[in-house]
Amino acid sequence: MYSFHGAPPSTQGEHVKRMILSTLLTWTALAGAAMAENRPLPSLGADLAQTSVSGLGAGGFMAAQLAVAYSSRIVGVGVIGGGPFYCAGTYQSGSLIEVAQTTCMMPFSRAVGANGGVSYQNAMRFAVDGRIDSTGNLQRQRIYAATGGLDDTVKSMVVEEVAEFYRLAGAPAANIRYVFSREAGHGISTDNPDDPPCGTTGMPYMNNCGFVQAHDVLRHLYPERTGAVDGSARGMLIRFDQSEFLNNPRSSMDDEAYVYVPDACRDGGCAVHVAFHGCRQGAHEVGSRFYRGAGYNGFADANRLIVLYPQVHNSRGIPFNPRGCWDFWGYSNGHQPDWAFATRQAPQMQAVMAMIERLGRK
Repeated sequence: MYSFHGAPPSTQGEHVKRMILSTLLTWTALAGAAMAENRPLPSLGADLAQTSVSGLGAGGFMAAQLAVAYSSRIVGVGVIGGGPFYCAGTYQSGSLIEVAQTTCMMPFSRAVGANGGVSYQNAMRFAVDGRIDSTGNLQRQRIYAATGGLDDTVKSMVVEEVAEFYRLAGAPAANIRYVFSREAGHGISTDNPDDPPCGTTGMPYMNNCGFVQAHDVLRHLYPERTGAVDGSARGMLIRFDQSEFLNNPRSSMDDEAYVYVPDACRDGGCAVHVAFHGCRQGAHEVGSRFYRGAGYNGFADANRLIVLYPQVHNSRGIPFNPRGCWDFWGYSNGHQPDWAFATRQAPQMQAVMAMIERLGRK
């Protein structure tokens, strides 16, 4: 319902017409899907047995964490410029944030870098203690790990340990795809000529490398979904109230987030993919660039896939998260143990799983 404060009754009809026309023109001008705003996250009867996750940088670390912590409910994970599960807990010689910034991003050598073996040992320990799902589920997941030769944010040796983690977990070699793009910087690759050159590391962290990496990720995670992708997105983008899923003030999660719903998914039965943005890549930093332009939506349209775009914002107080990163070093822990951020106790992962559950309701 529209409310016109101060508009005389004789002009309200024209006011309505102008507003409707303005809305239609705005939707027409937007590239891709129309946007429906300020809605609750809808219940769409999604097929939650086909849920996967992916992300860039800190979003890649979060995707890896969620895929392990909730392994019974995740069929595949894509990690672009990120590292293995609980990487910040690899070594006990420093604080979690120190390890995250060195070992998990720019280690001096392999000897002090991310270690898939240690990460897997920690996962097994957490599973035995009931903090995460059984590591036996990891054998059935499909894994896409990608890195750029010019990535000076997260070294390739760190990303390689994602694949090593899953090899140790017993995932078949055919399920693990490792992609090294020699000319790529730290970003998700696109074929958009308006995006920065391939070797760039900087906002919006979406680089024109001549291929759409989101398609590459999803084709590997869903090999049976072979619908031809024409690049367009004709479904509906919904900006929804994310705050209803937040129960921890330290989560650093935004009040709003986004979900892309293809027309074919309004009647249920579609899979769900969660796309985690990287640091300084959330909507507060880059607007709609990631949730409209990364390439997930076009694949989703052709292959019956709902795409959830949860959002984190920057915070310079408590928690201290100045670059708007997903938590892979424990800033959301509060008074919980150091390891809580990588387990089912993590407020960010609990919120995302609650969103997924909502999408699965009928």
